[in-house]
Amino acid sequence: MAGKERRAGGRGRPGRVKRRLAPWLFLAPSLGGVTVFTAIPFLDVVRRSFQDAMGRRFVGLENYRAVAGNPAFRLAAGNTARFLLVCIPLLMVLSFGAALLLAGGEDASGESGDLEDGIGGGRDGRNRRQRGNRYGIFRTTLALPMTIPAAGMVLVWKILLCPDGVLNQFLAEATGQVWEVDWAFSRWAFPVLIATYLWKNIGYDMILWLAGLGGISGELYEAAKMDGAGFWARLRYVTIPCLRGTCGLVGILSVVNSFRVYREAYLLAGSYPDSCIYLIPHLFAHWFLNLDVQKMTAAAVMLTAAAVIPAAGVWIGRRGGKE
Repeated sequence: MAGKERRAGGRGRPGRVKRRLAPWLFLAPSLGGVTVFTAIPFLDVVRRSFQDAMGRRFVGLENYRAVAGNPAFRLAAGNTARFLLVCIPLLMVLSFGAALLLAGGEDASGESGDLEDGIGGGRDGRNRRQRGNRYGIFRTTLALPMTIPAAGMVLVWKILLCPDGVLNQFLAEATGQVWEVDWAFSRWAFPVLIATYLWKNIGYDMILWLAGLGGISGELYEAAKMDGAGFWARLRYVTIPCLRGTCGLVGILSVVNSFRVYREAYLLAGSYPDSCIYLIPHLFAHWFLNLDVQKMTAAAVMLTAAAVIPAAGVWIGRRGGKE
C-alpha cells in the first residue's frame, strides 16, 4: 500500500509541476519579446542617464539636476499632470454612466421579445423594441470615434475651431458680435484638448465597463430588489463592488491612452502649441531633434519612477491587506 501511495505521489508531482509551468510556457513568447525589446533597452536607458551624451564618462546625478532645473520640463510635466488629473476622472465617470445607460437599454430591448411572444404583442412591446434600437444607435455613436483616424478627426476639429470656423460663426449668429477666436491657440486650448480626448476615448472605456457589467450575476440584483434596494443602493452595494477589477483595468488603460493625446495636440496646434497644452511628448520631440540624449534618458527614468513607485506601493498595500 505504501509503495502504491509513493508511486501515485510520484505521478502527481510531475502533473502539478506541469500545471504550474503551463501558463509560463504560454507566456514565454510575450515575456521574451518584452524582455528583449523593452526591459533590456530600458536598462540601457538607466545606464545612459548617469553618463554624458557620448556614453563615455560617468556624471552621476548631473543629468537629473539639469532636467529638474529645465523650465520646459517643469511646464510640460505640470501640464501633463494637470491633464491626467482632469481627464482620467472625467473619462471614467462619463464612460461608466454611458455603460449604465446602455446596459439598461439592452435589458429593455431584451424584454421586448418576451412581450411580443405574448398574445398580440401590443404597444408596450413596440415601444420597448424602439427604445432598444435607440440605445443601439447611441452605443454605435459613442464607439464610432474609435474607428476614425486621428488626422481625420483633427481636420474636423480644425473646421470647427479655426478663426473662421463653424463655432465662431455660430457664436456670431447667436450674439450678434464678430468672433475670430483661434480656439486651439488661446486660453481655451486646454479645454479643447480635453474635449478631443474625451470624445475619442469614451466609447473605448464604455465597452470595457459593459464587459464588466455583463459579468455581474443578475441574481445579485434580484436579491437586492427583494430586500427593497433602489437604484442607487444597488449601484453602491452591488455594481461598484463587483467592478473593482474592471475599474483598475479601465484606469490603467485610460492613463496609457492619455499619453497618446500627443497626436491630437500635435496635429491640432503643431510642434509649438499654446503653453497650456505643451506636454511631455512635445518636450521629448524637441530633445530628440536636438539629440539631447542625456536629458531624454534622465527624464524617462524620472517619469517611469513617478509612475511605477506609487503603483508598486498600492500593490504592496493591497497584498498586505489581504494577508
